[in-house]
This record gives sequence, structure tokens and C-alpha cells, in this order.
Amino acid sequence: MTGLILLVALLVIGTPVLALLAFSRAQKLSEKVDSLRPQDLISRIYALEQKLDRLEKLFQTRTASPEIASAESAKPSAPHAAPITERPPAPIGAPKVTPQPQPVPPAPPVRPTTSTSASTARTAPNSPTFAPIAHASTTSSHDLESLIGGSWFNRLGILALIVAVCLFLKYAFDNNWIGPTGRVAIGLFLGAAMLPWSQWLLGRGYSYFSEGIAAFGQATLLLSIWAGCRYYTLFSLDVGFAAMIVVTAVMAAVAIGRNSERIAVLSLIGGFLTPALLSTGRDQEFALFTYLLILGAGFLVTAGFRNWSSLAPISFFLTQIYFWGYYSEFYRPAKLAMTLTFATLFFLLFMALPAIRAARRSTLETLELFVILLNSFAYMGALYAMLWPGYRWPLTLAVLLLSALHLGIARFVRSDKPGEWTASQQLLAGLALTFVTIAIPIRLDGKWITLAFAVEAALLIRMGYRSVAPLLRAAGFVLLGIAALRVLLIPLPAEHFLFNERFATFLGVIACMGFALYSAQQQRSSPDVEFDSTDLTLLAGLSIVMNIYALVALSLELWDYFGHSATIGIDRGLAQHLALSVLWTAYATVLLIVGMKRQSQLLRWQALILFGAAVLKVFFYDSSFLERFYRILSFFILGIVLMVVSFLYQRKTTRDRLPS
Repeated sequence: MTGLILLVALLVIGTPVLALLAFSRAQKLSEKVDSLRPQDLISRIYALEQKLDRLEKLFQTRTASPEIASAESAKPSAPHAAPITERPPAPIGAPKVTPQPQPVPPAPPVRPTTSTSASTARTAPNSPTFAPIAHASTTSSHDLESLIGGSWFNRLGILALIVAVCLFLKYAFDNNWIGPTGRVAIGLFLGAAMLPWSQWLLGRGYSYFSEGIAAFGQATLLLSIWAGCRYYTLFSLDVGFAAMIVVTAVMAAVAIGRNSERIAVLSLIGGFLTPALLSTGRDQEFALFTYLLILGAGFLVTAGFRNWSSLAPISFFLTQIYFWGYYSEFYRPAKLAMTLTFATLFFLLFMALPAIRAARRSTLETLELFVILLNSFAYMGALYAMLWPGYRWPLTLAVLLLSALHLGIARFVRSDKPGEWTASQQLLAGLALTFVTIAIPIRLDGKWITLAFAVEAALLIRMGYRSVAPLLRAAGFVLLGIAALRVLLIPLPAEHFLFNERFATFLGVIACMGFALYSAQQQRSSPDVEFDSTDLTLLAGLSIVMNIYALVALSLELWDYFGHSATIGIDRGLAQHLALSVLWTAYATVLLIVGMKRQSQLLRWQALILFGAAVLKVFFYDSSFLERFYRILSFFILGIVLMVVSFLYQRKTTRDRLPS
């Protein structure tokens, strides 16, 4: 019964406060609307223009030289003559205002001065003045003084008052001056009385002090409710929980009514303290996480309408503290469905506000990007903690959906330049890429990881060139490098010639390299993409690496084939080396022909270098270790090919010299 009475008392106290705040806010808005009629605004603007014109003429008269001022003062002037000034034209639609004649202010009397002062007076209009600097210094000192005296001392005073109230309550508890019911009732009354007092102070211009009193009132109410249900057990935890929710809602309404982000932050912290203050140490997952969802959603909606940037990160961090605290203490595999559902809802909650803002404008603030980054990885950590390794397929699907969500939000972000991705889009796309990359090793193994990395890299490079996103291109090249290292370092079976896992993996990586080069060549003619020396060098290096990998793949296949074949009738080692010499020579010939057809100096130089490697191998290795017949065959093939190469170069030189 006592708990019900206290709850009704809180509602009775909170309802008038909310009504007063709403009425005060409505009155202010009504006065502003009434004062913003178009005709009144135009009249006021026109009157201000007239006043500025008169002030300008007065300033020019005041700053005239003493001689001119004295000469003007010697002339008789009509006592009521108004100066003739050129007035600015009245704005269209302005009411006609009859200008009233203004008396000319008398010229200041000329006092006799020394020659030094006279010369100073003459040069005063053109001489530098130090008044603005002194004023700026005074203003800066005044601002610092106001900050210390008005803001810092206010917060220290609030802290001192809270400590004093706590010490007084403890002293009263120790001496049993007041009974438990009276103590709690006094605390509730004082805390509730501070809210209208705070509103009264705000109406008289004490904004910092008013916010401090409001915060002190909230702390007093929460402390009193906690003492009533936990320390004295005057009412149940359910009543205390409901009472704390009412206090948080009242403070949130006060923050909205005053448009005060600081009060909103204090109310948010009070709302998150409620479960900790009333915790029983038992597993109450549904009640706790439902409360956190409702609390976070309410404050995030408020932050969206009021454009308050600090509520989202504070709410996110406090929610994560509760979630991981519960996970470490109470989570069991049997609770997977409920805990995973709440983790997903928390992720979507803190992703909603940045997604909406990203769709409305082309950039996101640093705090919003920070929340997106931490929220995504926190959710990924929760998925991994609950689903690995028993649920690999659901985990893979969840990570891929996470990637698709980030990519979809990135597509909805508006860009000032068509086709160019903003920093927000690149961050979201980078997160999408990261999650796709993580999903690959979660589900795949061995060669499939390598091939998936290579395909993803090729797509990223193409997307980076088409969307003018350098970060995507860089990520693609890095991922392609990882795939290339994997195919070299991780051994794969090769039981059959050409038709085996190793050659297929090499072929897939080489094809992805070629696709990346093709994508770059397509965009070189586009005016939106500028290729600097670094880009050209990178592409040239990729072309060289692609040919090296093709040569390595073919060399490994021939080496294994002749190393395991028993039907060729010659020594296996001799057959392997002869096959390599023939392969290198043939590959260099193909490179040379293609380079001449496409007029590519890079391909021709690769062919020449490979010819040089073949020549060195034939002259220094094959001539020493091969038998006479195979040595003759090796030299004969090399000689024929080199003669053909020489002929092709001579024909090319002759054609280049002929006039076109």
C-alpha cells in the first residue's frame, strides 16, 4: 500500500511539472509566431536601416578633424534643420514610414591643445588603434571568468550538495532522527521540488545553475527511490522500477522542453543506472533487455529530432556494458535464440539513426561513424561468440547479411559529385568488404579461401575504378596480394597433369589479375578517373606478376609431369630441365609477338628478360648437365627462336623508319 501511495505521489508531482513545462513552451512559441508577421518584420527592418543611416552620419561627424568641426560650429544653423541624407529605397511591400526630422547634435567644443596633440588628432583616423585588441583580451578574460564561475563552480557546487545530502542522510540514519518512511518521503519531496525551482531559475536567465538544480533533483529522486525499495524495503522492486522510469521520463521531457542536451545526458545516465540500482543478482534477461531497448529507442528518437550527437555513443556504450556483463554471467547455449535476437535488435537500433541521417545528407559526423564502426564489430563479436564453431552456416549467412546491409546503406548515402563516393560511403563499403572477407574463412577451406579472396579482390578493384573510390581499389589490391601469397605458400595436390587443384587455383588467381587489369584499362579513357604515376606503376607491376604466375604454374605442371612419367625413355631430371628450357623460350616468344601486335613495350621487355633467362640456362646449365643429344636439341631450339626474334625486331625497326 505504501509503494502504491509513493507511486501515485510521483505521478501527481510529475504531471503538473510536465504540464507547466508544456504550457510555458507553448506560450513562448505562440509569442514568437505572433511576433513574426511579415508586415511587422518589414517595418522593423526598414526602421533599423534608418537608424543605421543616422548612426553612420553621426559617426562621420564625430570623426571629422577639429578644424572642420570648429568651422562648422561657427556657421549659424537652423535649430531644427535636419541633415539631407540619401535614404535607401524602402523594400517592396514595406509600409510607408514618414521620417521624423532629427536635430543635429552640437559639435563638441574645440579645446586648445599642444602641437603634439593636434598632430595626433589629425592622424587619428589613419593611425592604428589598439582598442579592438584590448577589447578582445577583455572579452576572452570575461569568457574564462564566466566559464569558471558560472559553469565549473556550478558543477562543483552540485557535487558538494550531493555529498552533503548523502552525509546528512547517513547521519540521520545513524542517529535514527527520522523514520524510514519519513526519510524517503523527504527525499522524494525535495527532489520533486527542485524541478519547478529549476524552471523558475531558467526563466530568470540562470541556465547553468538551473540545469544543475534539475540534475540534483533527479539524483535525489533516484537515491530516495533506491533507499525505499532496496535499503528499507518499504515497497517492492517493481514499484521502485516503475518509479525510476517515471523520473527518467520526466527528466527527458524537461530536457526536450528546454532543448537542453546536458539534461538529456543526465536523464539518460539515470535511466541506465536504474537496472543496476535495483538488480537482484538473478537472471532476468527479457525484462532487462526489453527495458534497455525501450530506453535506447526513446533517447535515439529524441536525439534524431533535436540533433543531439552525444546521446547515441553514451547509450551504445552503456548498453554494451549490460549486454556483455549479462553474457559473461548468465549466458548458456540453451538461451541462444533469445540472446541472439536481442543482440540483433540492439545492432539494428544503433544502426537506424546513422542510416537515416546518411540517407538525408552526404556526410556523417565523426561520432556517428565511430558508433557505426563499434556497433558493427560488437555485433560481429556477439555472433562469433554464440555461433562458432557449432553453427558455421548460420554464422556465415549472418555475416554476409551484415555485409549486404552496410553496402545497402552506403548506396543510399547521397554524394555531392555523381559517381564519386564520400568518406561515409567508403567506410560503409569497407565494412561490407571486411565482413565478406571474414565470411570466407568461416565457411570455406584451403583453395576455396584463396579463390574467394581473388574473386573478391577483382570485384573490389573494378568497383573502385568505376565508383572513383581509391580505398576500394587499395583494399582490392591488398586482398589480391593475399590470394597470390596463399597460392604460392599453401601446398595443394596435383595428381593429374593440368587437371588438378593447384593448377586450377593458379588459373583462378591469374584470371582475377587479368580482370583487374581489364577493368583499369576500361577506365583509363574516362575523364572521371585520373591515373597518376603510382597507379601506372602498380598496373605495370600487376601485369608482370600475372605473367610470372602463369609461367610458374606451367613450369610446375611440366616439372611434375616429366618427374613422374615412366614412359618417356630418358632420365627424368634431364627431361624436366629440357622441358623448362623449351617452355621459357616458347612463352617468351608468345610475349614478344603479343607485345609487337599491341605495341606494348612492357610486354616486349618481359619477353627479352625471359629470353635472357632461357639463354643463361641453356649455356650454363643445360650444356653442362644434359646429354649430347638433348644439349644439341636445346641449343638448336634456342638458336632458331633467337634468329626469329632478331628478324622480328629488324622488321619492326625498318617499319618505324619508313615515312607514314
